[in-house]
Amino acid sequence: MLTFDLSLIKRKEKIMALKSINPTTGALIKSYKEEGSKSIDTKIEKAHRAWKTWRRTAIPVKCTHLNDLAILLEDYKKDFAELICNEMGKPCLEAVAEIEKCAWVSRYYAENGKFMLKEEEIKTGAEKSYVSFEALGVVLGVMPWNFPFWQAFRFAVPALLAGNAVLLKHARNVSGSALAIEKVIREAGFPEDVFQTLLISSARVRQVIEHEHVAAVSLTGSEEAGSKVAQTAGKMLKKSVLELGGSDPFIVLKEANLREAAKTAVKARMINSGQSCIAAKRLIVEAPVYDSFMKILVEEFEKLVCGDPNDEATDVGPLAREDILKKLSDQVRLSVKKGAKVLIGGSRKKRKGNFYLPTLMVNVYPGMPVFDEEVFGPVLPVIKAIDADDAIYLANLSNFGLGASLWTENPDQIPRLVKLLQSGTVTVNGMVRSDPRMPFGGIKKSGYGRELAHYGLKEFVNIKSIIINR
Repeated sequence: MLTFDLSLIKRKEKIMALKSINPTTGALIKSYKEEGSKSIDTKIEKAHRAWKTWRRTAIPVKCTHLNDLAILLEDYKKDFAELICNEMGKPCLEAVAEIEKCAWVSRYYAENGKFMLKEEEIKTGAEKSYVSFEALGVVLGVMPWNFPFWQAFRFAVPALLAGNAVLLKHARNVSGSALAIEKVIREAGFPEDVFQTLLISSARVRQVIEHEHVAAVSLTGSEEAGSKVAQTAGKMLKKSVLELGGSDPFIVLKEANLREAAKTAVKARMINSGQSCIAAKRLIVEAPVYDSFMKILVEEFEKLVCGDPNDEATDVGPLAREDILKKLSDQVRLSVKKGAKVLIGGSRKKRKGNFYLPTLMVNVYPGMPVFDEEVFGPVLPVIKAIDADDAIYLANLSNFGLGASLWTENPDQIPRLVKLLQSGTVTVNGMVRSDPRMPFGGIKKSGYGRELAHYGLKEFVNIKSIIINR
């Protein structure tokens, strides 16, 4: 049985401390001891045993637990929002909205799961033919820090409803959130071992995937992390779903409502202090309206408040970690060196904490880091396009393909242009958001597979064809 890296048996294990540090103050919130190989192995075995019973649990019972979970999330939303704010610096009002969205996804699947998992009859030459959807087993979720509750719930709720057991490996800086998620799921009535948190570093993910009782893995994170997880899962012939980075274009054409587009562009870029995979990371504006649009955009940008995330007036809080701030600073600096111009911001804010000023950049072209790379922070580069087709060309000139926003009030343009955009989601005259009712995921280096809706529910099931002859 392949359970973990055998080299760890031959020497004393190196146990790390998983530190949660408040990005606003720099103070240590708590240090968590990493679990060793024995603890990991024990939790996997417990999850496997729990799955054997959970997979046979009636769907209405599972839906009752999900409804109870939604109620608890709404009851505890202020406490959980405070935890999120302290651990990764999310502005407090956005943190409350994140918990409310977790309640929404729980309730959505509670109301619709029985229809999504219903057996499908198909007419063939046999007496009866149908397709059933059966849980795969233990599914590992490797989740990021930027939406510490939502990312975990987006993956875990449909996986649990389908009858799988779930192991959560969360980012080290939000270990408190990970344990809170485990606690509230158990309080909602789910069996004790059907959802468990693994307090482990990224280096131990491979040994979890390689365990014979782990059936699949879902990762939301960086391109590098996704590549490593996919490699391990592929070697073990196990299912994987990856939601990776994005460099989402926000396209403003000459027929757009410029005022509404500018207001939404700022919001779409600054959500979660710019630390979102589906934030509007490249603003592409058609030349005929460029100057008019920029005037409005600057006005909207100057309204932003960068400060304490506990203050409800704050739009942009601190970045979650010091290393993220340094990378962002380097991307801006190197882009300026290549000819980009900073109109607003462009530097670290002079105060304690990981604060970077909301930054607006122009004269941006392919070949600059703020165009080519995923920029995780409150930096908005603006690119001028010759016409609509040039805007689409620039939008697709990226290794990523997660989301895209298209602004035009010319209905004749929409059908053609949305098909040309290379992304998992296209939103017209609005900002890209994930929605439990719609599938979510990307193409190219933004990953593969889908979460949410019935598509996400069926990612971690055995789609079994059953044919009965006389």
